[in-house]
Amino acid sequence: MLNISKLIASELGISDSQVDAVIRLIDEGSTIPFIARYRKEATGGLDDAVLRELDERLTYLRNLEARKVEVLRSIEEQGKLTRELRASIEDAQVMQRVEDLYKPFKKKRATRASKARAAGLEPLANLVLAQASGTVSALDAAAAYVNAGGGYPTPEAALQGAQDIVAEVIAEDAEHIADMRAFTARVADVTVEAIDADEKTVYEPYYDFAEQARRIPNHRVLAINRGEKEGKLRVHVRVDVDEAIDRLGRCVVRRQGPFAAALDAAIADSYKRLIAPSLERELRSDLTERAQADAIRVFAKNTEALLQQRPVRNARVIALDPGYRTGCKVAVLDEFGKLLDYTTVYPTPPRSDVAGAQRTLAALARKHRVNTVVIGNGTGSRETEEVVADLISSQMPDLRYTIVNEAGASVYSASKLASEEYPDLDVTTRGAMSLGRRLQDPLAELVKIPPQSIGVGQYQHDLNQTELGRALAGVVESVVNRVGVDLNTASASLLGYVSGITPTIAKNIVAYREDNGAFTDRRQLKKVAKLGPKAYLNCAGFLRITGGKNPLDATSVHPESYAVATEVLKRAGVSLEAVAAGGVSDIAARVGNVSELATQLGCGVPTLADIIGELAKPGRDPRDDAPEVVFSRSVLSFDDLSVGMELKGTVRNVVDFGAFVDIGVKQDGLVHISKLADRFVKHPSEVVAVGDTVTVWVCGVDKDRGKISLSMVKDRC
Repeated sequence: MLNISKLIASELGISDSQVDAVIRLIDEGSTIPFIARYRKEATGGLDDAVLRELDERLTYLRNLEARKVEVLRSIEEQGKLTRELRASIEDAQVMQRVEDLYKPFKKKRATRASKARAAGLEPLANLVLAQASGTVSALDAAAAYVNAGGGYPTPEAALQGAQDIVAEVIAEDAEHIADMRAFTARVADVTVEAIDADEKTVYEPYYDFAEQARRIPNHRVLAINRGEKEGKLRVHVRVDVDEAIDRLGRCVVRRQGPFAAALDAAIADSYKRLIAPSLERELRSDLTERAQADAIRVFAKNTEALLQQRPVRNARVIALDPGYRTGCKVAVLDEFGKLLDYTTVYPTPPRSDVAGAQRTLAALARKHRVNTVVIGNGTGSRETEEVVADLISSQMPDLRYTIVNEAGASVYSASKLASEEYPDLDVTTRGAMSLGRRLQDPLAELVKIPPQSIGVGQYQHDLNQTELGRALAGVVESVVNRVGVDLNTASASLLGYVSGITPTIAKNIVAYREDNGAFTDRRQLKKVAKLGPKAYLNCAGFLRITGGKNPLDATSVHPESYAVATEVLKRAGVSLEAVAAGGVSDIAARVGNVSELATQLGCGVPTLADIIGELAKPGRDPRDDAPEVVFSRSVLSFDDLSVGMELKGTVRNVVDFGAFVDIGVKQDGLVHISKLADRFVKHPSEVVAVGDTVTVWVCGVDKDRGKISLSMVKDRC
């Protein structure tokens, strides 16, 4: 069997001891965020991305080893397990290889070959495979195996039955399949044609299309798959059949003799009937899996960037969820996200009450000291934006506004969670509140929405939802724990992503808080139902208590290191209260050599360095390093745009072929991958991330199709 630790270490380029340490910690019940943050000495400082990759490989390889045990037991029970076969199975590093080796021994439904075996034709098949020599012709030899009752009444039928057995034997040979799989992957073309060439669809670029399978871009694979699923495209994998049969033939022992023609026929039949269809399905599946994995990776990266957007602090907000017939829902929030007021205005058709809407918004802004307006980017957004921009320019110049992506807002507003949080509000008001809070604290609000519904990525509905959900949940977990969570204000939704906290425990924390008042000490967590010692170890460092009994509870210093942190403060000559007062900015200089101090305190250098950094800036929010939100006071339209115009915009989505940028027009503009930089760009994520503020130039405006072409390189239009 495989040495899993050594294999993972080799694949990831890390040491065996690092892998062993991580595996031990995982098996002990430690979470990835906890290991990444608080067990750096054991792991050599591996970050959470590497740790998650390691965890995934560990799971895969352990499942692989378990499958090997099942396969070996099954073959051994059949009395067919040879020493060589055992070694091949035990040495296999991918599940496909194990299944290839197991294929001849699997119980299978009735086939042409099984029928022939039942009729006693296997000895004849062995003669064909062995290329037996002699003066007797193949048909003469087959005459001895005629079995009318079994369905083989003539020598010709018997010989055909033997060829069926041979074809299956060849097709089930693991080495043959491995060679033909590699050949197919190297030379195959993906060909596409229209079901109805006269029908106008978004798939017209693929109506007569062919591309090498090994070169076809991932987004193209997903587009073709969707077109096929919708019944608009017909897709095939094409290989030179004669070349493939010739290659397969070279893998089989062949010599001139009475059975040569029968063997040639069996080889051709094996490829055409058994191998080629299977490899076509497999290649399509591999291409899809590769494309989906890449799309999930992009989706995860975009989601991470979105969740790490900078909070807009001290924003007192009017949040607008635009609409036509039902009007524009208005929610007024204080700087902490508390609902102060709500109503509905009707600035859009059919009522088009612009003046009335502006009066209402102005009155609410003055009454509640609002400084920011947030507008959802859905239906009616354009008209609502014009109303707000006009209000600002004519009456309230101190106001500012921004557009937020409302993807997922309707999902949250209609959810069980939203109804539990705000049972007295209708779904549209909840949606408006959610939009406002996305600006104030994107992370706290977006965790209430299934990550798949956030709307950053491509072809998300075509992806493996289990894999997508797992990847995005990992991203959310990483970001939440990187930022930290206020134990006394966090919702159950947010708490549920904290290291070691299950949804049930999250609800229990909120219930404890409601029954007993605010937490004043991290140790109170031990009193929460179902939050045991292991969960406490995993979660405590990520939960913050502001204004509690111990100032260290407001930091990322883990309770297990409080004694070390206290000693560091003592040696720096400052009190614990200095942490509560904003930290000790020069503490690193005060304590001197970290390595020496770590030795004296019996603490690891990485842990001590983290403690010192946290004492310098307690509870620092890493999101403060993200770009600031771009606010507007005027609105652009398609008519305002002209080729060559320079604009500032915000990246809303990153896909394989480019980035979509919000430039203040209802429709986001596309910066094609070729116009992202003045160098070759393999993937747009090398240059931009969701939430980035970028300078762009307008390359083209197609008002009829609602498309805007942009460039981030001035002379690339």
